[in-house]
Amino acid sequence: MVNKYTACAGKCKVRCLKATSQEDCLKYFNLCCDKCNYCVPSGTFENRDEYPCYRDLKNSKGESKCP
Repeated sequence: MVNKYTACAGKCKVRCLKATSQEDCLKYFNLCCDKCNYCVPSGTFENRDEYPCYRDLKNSKGESKCP
């Protein structure tokens, strides 16, 4: 079984590096990481197209859910 913290922790630090709200970024990143079976884009926001699952998750307003 994959440990969610281990699988997502390093990527989370990189993805949320430039976020204005670190707390919100970490919260939503971990939700998205879990829902997409730990497949998250490398780097920051620009690389969203690497994983359609991560890219296509939307909030109730139709905006991107994942940082």
